[in-house]
Amino acid sequence: MTLPKTALWGLLGVLAGNMLIDALEVSTAVVAAPSIGADLGIPDSRLHWVLSAFALGFGGLLLFGTRITGRYGRRPVYLAALLGFAAASVAGALTDEPAVLFGTRLVKGVCAALTAPTGLAIIATAFPEGRPRERALSVYTLFGAAGFTGGLLLSGALTEAGWRLTFAFPAPVVLVLFLLGLRLIPADDTPRGAVRGPLVPGVLLRTPALVRSALGAAALNGSYLGLLFLLTLRLQNGAGWGPLATGLAFLPASVPLMLTALHSGRLVSRFGAARLIALGAVAPPAGYLLALGVGTPVRYASQVLPVMLLVGAGFLLSFTALHTQATSAVPAELRGTAGSLYQTAVQTGAAVTLTAVAALGTAGYRTALLLVTGVGLAGLCVALAGVLPGRRTPAPAPAVPRTSPTPRKESHVH
Repeated sequence: MTLPKTALWGLLGVLAGNMLIDALEVSTAVVAAPSIGADLGIPDSRLHWVLSAFALGFGGLLLFGTRITGRYGRRPVYLAALLGFAAASVAGALTDEPAVLFGTRLVKGVCAALTAPTGLAIIATAFPEGRPRERALSVYTLFGAAGFTGGLLLSGALTEAGWRLTFAFPAPVVLVLFLLGLRLIPADDTPRGAVRGPLVPGVLLRTPALVRSALGAAALNGSYLGLLFLLTLRLQNGAGWGPLATGLAFLPASVPLMLTALHSGRLVSRFGAARLIALGAVAPPAGYLLALGVGTPVRYASQVLPVMLLVGAGFLLSFTALHTQATSAVPAELRGTAGSLYQTAVQTGAAVTLTAVAALGTAGYRTALLLVTGVGLAGLCVALAGVLPGRRTPAPAPAVPRTSPTPRKESHVH
């Protein structure tokens, strides 16, 4: 089905707007976590589930997303996921029970796992190949990259008035997207039915470049969120900072990636993915080590800012390179599954690291931060394996023609 030009860009507004909301969900929870814990009586050792539950829902369903949309259709699945996301937002904002709050976060992660890859698939089929599709994908990617940064600011401002506003605000936005989507999201033009074969073909697990990318991205995302979790508690509970000041303090780590998101592919083309990944993996562990010196009172310019700049440099260099290396080393017909496997590792890395960091946090800030540093150093070791002699990433596999390409989301590592 070919849509008029106006409808096409309206459709992109729906898809990109939802991508923005998905990206906001991570950073809004980071800044709001101490206020939630204080209000609901959640100890720091369990507070990480405000973040981890979303990551588990997101990562846990990504590999099944294609099968679900294949059986029920892209349009119905996408619209149902929007309604589920809105309902979970309202329930999470109203509850006084920690278990219910964690459950709503899990549901929202599941909904994001259904809309993120489906949105890219809709773009791939609705927009004509060539310049129009490239522009649509660029806008979609930019909204995702801007989401984490926007979430820090928005959550900081809303949490000053009350953390429940932070969790409630997506609901009306998503409902508007749902109503627009009813008119603009096209019906599927492919037959429905079960998707057969293994979820993860064995050849992907035997592709070194993909495995290195998945492990490296899991270490990068997990260690970064672990750092933000610890610093949020340090700044707000330990030093008495407000949510808005905390959100502003974290901006230098995310703004560089947002500003360069549309041009990062040029860096990969010029210098090679493996080199950029190895170079980018050096900076975050150095930042984590510096974070050991963040005490009370907090001196932002000398203690926190250098940490954020080093982490931001790591993401700037390696974020796009990791995803490119993961998908370019496999045959074209497997790149969608490779992207899902990669993103599953990203989200799982966040959930596992946050759980471990929260558990060690009972022994003190420095102990937990040493774990974060260790995860970052593990990512560095994996990255260095990709540039050692004889371990270079092979050239991309020859493409296999497809009738309807369905690329996967390059979701925020954040």
